[in-house]
Amino acid sequence: MAKLARLSAPKVPRLHKPSKPDWLRPDDGTEDVFEEMTLSEHLIELRTRIVRTCFSIGGAFILGVIIAKPLLDKMVDQAQVEGFDISSPTDPITLYFKIALYVALVVAAPLILMQMMGFIAPGLTRKEKRIVYLSLPWVAIMAVVGASYGFFVAAPRALFFLSRFMDGIFSWDPDGKEVIGFYLTLMLGLALAFQIPIIMFIFAKLNIVTPKKMASIRRYAFVVVLILSAVITPSTDPVNMAFVAVPLYLLYEFGIIVARIFAKTPIAGTPSPTAA
Repeated sequence: MAKLARLSAPKVPRLHKPSKPDWLRPDDGTEDVFEEMTLSEHLIELRTRIVRTCFSIGGAFILGVIIAKPLLDKMVDQAQVEGFDISSPTDPITLYFKIALYVALVVAAPLILMQMMGFIAPGLTRKEKRIVYLSLPWVAIMAVVGASYGFFVAAPRALFFLSRFMDGIFSWDPDGKEVIGFYLTLMLGLALAFQIPIIMFIFAKLNIVTPKKMASIRRYAFVVVLILSAVITPSTDPVNMAFVAVPLYLLYEFGIIVARIFAKTPIAGTPSPTAA
């Protein structure tokens, strides 16, 4: 027993905390170090990122298959029809899986963006990485908000107006493929257009455009918003364009506020005297 007592206890290896990514560390004045890679290493990295992206979309596709049926039921209800007409025997299964695929892309969008950024991040400076990585969650959030606005607000209002336009002359019985395409076009366009505040923040932070300059070109921004709304809206009537143009212009004004508050000091030098 005495010999056992004299035996030293086995050493337990210490667990080292994982180091923070370089973009999370505070600026200490050191220069950014860019890791050089050969062409074959770039191709291997690209292949890895693509495989991970495909796996994320495949996993999200299972969820899309589950919720595609409730989404179709909601579309039928909002379109105010008993069911969608089809022009081909394969339309039901084609449209069903098309919706499931779009759902998978929306659900997997954050993972897809992370893989894209993981591939191009080695070529960015520490400050640029910080801006991009901190913006990624908001990109995903605004994409979901834009697509949700298109599905629950813009598309139903547009279909309600169109179904009652000269209803004494035209019989409202839209084709299923056209209605679903109407929804998907509107949702995808709004998911992209709702990135306006984030783009404005990045531009201000990179000292490309100051918040004051953004405010001074409101009239031109309004024209661009109208053109963008005409592109996003499947129909050409002003009522449906308004459902898209109004929130987009409000997002532009919101982007100016965001740039003034969170991008006071651009990373590309000192703030301009006119950037207040």
